[in-house]
Amino acid sequence: MKTALLFPTECKLHETRAGHPERAARLDAIEAALRETKLWDAVQHRTAVPAREEELRLCHTPEHIARVRRMAETGGGSFDPDTTVSPASFEAARLACGAALGAVDAVLKGAPGGVHRGECDNAFAVVRPPGHHATAERAMGFCLFNNVAVAARYAQRQYALERVAILDWDVHHGNGTQDIFYEDPSMFFCSVHQSPLYPGSGAASETGRGAGKGTTLNFPLPARSGIAEYAEVWGQAGRALAAFKPQLILVSAGFDAHARDPLGSMNLSASDFAQLAKTTKQWAAQLCEGHLVCVLEGGYDLTGLGQSVAAVVRELANGS
Repeated sequence: MKTALLFPTECKLHETRAGHPERAARLDAIEAALRETKLWDAVQHRTAVPAREEELRLCHTPEHIARVRRMAETGGGSFDPDTTVSPASFEAARLACGAALGAVDAVLKGAPGGVHRGECDNAFAVVRPPGHHATAERAMGFCLFNNVAVAARYAQRQYALERVAILDWDVHHGNGTQDIFYEDPSMFFCSVHQSPLYPGSGAASETGRGAGKGTTLNFPLPARSGIAEYAEVWGQAGRALAAFKPQLILVSAGFDAHARDPLGSMNLSASDFAQLAKTTKQWAAQLCEGHLVCVLEGGYDLTGLGQSVAAVVRELANGS
């Protein structure tokens, strides 16, 4: 299969405080793992371009965008103790978001209406800062702009898609993505996450509001859950996904549910993430001509992160 990799190294210019778990070394670890496993040369590398402000406004208020820009231009600062901005952060965040849009283009360009496959079978955007905690108006949880949410809305506008699904296997609940699409019946959002854990949202009772009732699905799992528990709820997610009939599946691919991760207490391994990716790839083949895009979220143990991303990329590139 032809897998696109968008890996903008300029995202490493986003700086966080000393000792912060979300650091540039994460991208170095991923590149090293992909090169060691020979996957670096097995994928199609595509250049990312920064998201334009009108694209960021698909999911974010002008005021929020201006706050991030202003904080970067005035030397940096922080939105909260965990969410920092350095002078290069605005451009790095725009580029992270743009890479997610480029990943959508890779699988949909030349496929108007999502009816046929695009130039690539699937894609992975390896980016930082992550995005799934960012709401329309607020940066939080290491996240400045919601990369996967903007990519989902971009896919709808650019390629006339009626239904897009976002699956989130990060150890933390994707509260920002949920909040942005909570009343939108054209977006299916499903999160599998550790509970209780930051940010405290993602109860099973949170299923959407108004016209969007039923298009949000949450699976809060207890600490120390492993692949058996994940596989069970992932199967439930698949049945709901089949009923929704998406034309594109995006994955908020966080790897902090790895057993080595310092911010979570789950028991997944690199091969377990590959299993989740394989199942998701099968759903994409059955439901939406294989249109599948992964966007990096969390994952803070460098060894576990590198091995897990490599395992998922190998699965995406596997023709079976």
